[in-house]
Amino acid sequence: MSQYDLVVIGTGPGGYVCAIKAAQLGLKTAVVEKRATLGGTCLNIGCIPSKALLYASEMFEEAGHGFEKLGIKVSKPKVDLPGMMEHKTDTVDANVNGVAFLMKKNKIDVHTGTGKVLGAGKVEVTADDGSASVLEARNIVIATGSDVMPLPGVEIDEKQIVSSTGALELEKVPGKLVVVGGGVIGLELGSVWNRLGSEVTVVEFMDKILGPMDGDVSKNFQRMLKKQGMTFKLSSKVTGVTKKGKGLSVSVEPAKGGDAQEIEADIVLVAIGRRPYTEGLGLETAGVALDDRGRVQIDAHYKTNVDGIYAIGDVVAGPMLAHKAEDEGVAIAEILAGQAGHVNYDVIPGVVYTQPEVASVGKTEEELKAGGVEYKSGKFNFSANGRARAMNHTDGFVKVLADAATDRVLGVHIVGFGAGEMIHEAAVLMEFGGSSEDLGRTCHAHPTMSEAVKEAALATFAKPIHS
Repeated sequence: MSQYDLVVIGTGPGGYVCAIKAAQLGLKTAVVEKRATLGGTCLNIGCIPSKALLYASEMFEEAGHGFEKLGIKVSKPKVDLPGMMEHKTDTVDANVNGVAFLMKKNKIDVHTGTGKVLGAGKVEVTADDGSASVLEARNIVIATGSDVMPLPGVEIDEKQIVSSTGALELEKVPGKLVVVGGGVIGLELGSVWNRLGSEVTVVEFMDKILGPMDGDVSKNFQRMLKKQGMTFKLSSKVTGVTKKGKGLSVSVEPAKGGDAQEIEADIVLVAIGRRPYTEGLGLETAGVALDDRGRVQIDAHYKTNVDGIYAIGDVVAGPMLAHKAEDEGVAIAEILAGQAGHVNYDVIPGVVYTQPEVASVGKTEEELKAGGVEYKSGKFNFSANGRARAMNHTDGFVKVLADAATDRVLGVHIVGFGAGEMIHEAAVLMEFGGSSEDLGRTCHAHPTMSEAVKEAALATFAKPIHS
């Protein structure tokens, strides 16, 4: 048996960051990973490969429709899908190899195989060949992430009916793509194939896309995607998918009941969400409690009901975001090392990596209204921003929400080019309890897209200058 201060099961962003931080703090650390490569869903089949295809498809779109407006004449671009997939693979390889290097650098032992908690202080690792070993640890962190949420009555074969995993491996651009789910994953992957030539229809059960995001953002963003050629069927549900010749027939009904409509598709992408991955972990035998949604129950310090066993990331409550898992990984490592690890869950940004991007941090207007919070808001459109005009990226806006009495910023929402990069000045401001006046009076370089953030802040506590 091997003795460790900490064994982390799972090496996604939460798990590998937790292991690195623990090792940096002097804890003898090991990780257990069932895949041949480290990095979990995010690096292997999620965040990283999807961003590679998103960027490649954006460049294809820009070359075909944006260059001429800038005075650049090129012949009509052609999709080299194998080339794009090679770029995606190279990107994934670079990232997972980077994590492997960090394991070696920080002297973290990597055990390849399926991890199972035998009880407090013991983790069994079963390799692909069936051989098993047991690791002993003072502490165990469960960081096994999440898996695709299945759609009842629809079997995913990763060929014609695909999850996000299969949607990243298509061998040709589908003529017609039906996306089930108007959340982040569905819209990102739908936009990839839409740009490459697919006729994309998004079916969403709710009456808006991007579920919990700000309603103003959702409404305007849907309008932008519709302008790009995507079709939306809101307040609708998919009740079945059947083979029809070489293609598929998708049954769609109103969410509240009614007559079904058949939609033809070459590929159906099921993207209705994700669920915590706890299968085969031995949690029931070990006595680790789960909640009614299958998530590992933890206290404020990530501890389960069993001493010495902790959990972080997608497998516990909260937004299923890689950076949320990373921060939790750092926090639990610090706690186990005797420090005061902490995550501020009120300042967790979220980004949709479409074009334009959508970024949000803090409360939405709907949440503030529901909570009875008196607030004021300011908004500034990128159409009035000099840098946005110069780049022909004038779609979208910045909206700032602040407490009506104290002016403390409670939420910031951005739709626009580079929104995912701009959101962080709002996050920093909110971490320090800053006001819209603090943000509006902070000098911003000119000309930059970020000036729109400043102008929205000015609009919140006073008046904007440029609109």
